[in-house]
Amino acid sequence: MKKILSATFVAVVLLSSAVVQADERPDHYKGKPSDTLEQAVANFSEYNQKLKTVLAGELTPLAMVEIHELTYTIEVALEKIHAETGKLKDVLEEVHVASEHMDTATAKDRGDAYIKAAQTLVK
Repeated sequence: MKKILSATFVAVVLLSSAVVQADERPDHYKGKPSDTLEQAVANFSEYNQKLKTVLAGELTPLAMVEIHELTYTIEVALEKIHAETGKLKDVLEEVHVASEHMDTATAKDRGDAYIKAAQTLVK
């Protein structure tokens, strides 16, 4: 019984610090880094699966702490994916404009760069 109460207390303390306005949240857990698009997609996939598994079970205070921690890594991954897909859109536009001007060299060069990055998203 002491273990359950201790675990509940720890969870409540951790979660109570998270009950702050979204823009005032303390950065008390960093999450796994996503330095590249490939790493971000891998982290996004892995941690979404972990989140799905936790959500399928009973949402105990300890499960809520785990969810809290998992979301940091997912948020980091989403930020990187968002940044990289913004760049990807620009590269695609270069391919589009090159095709309009029959610029085969640019279409090939930028098209290959686009395909390489895009394939990272659809593995």
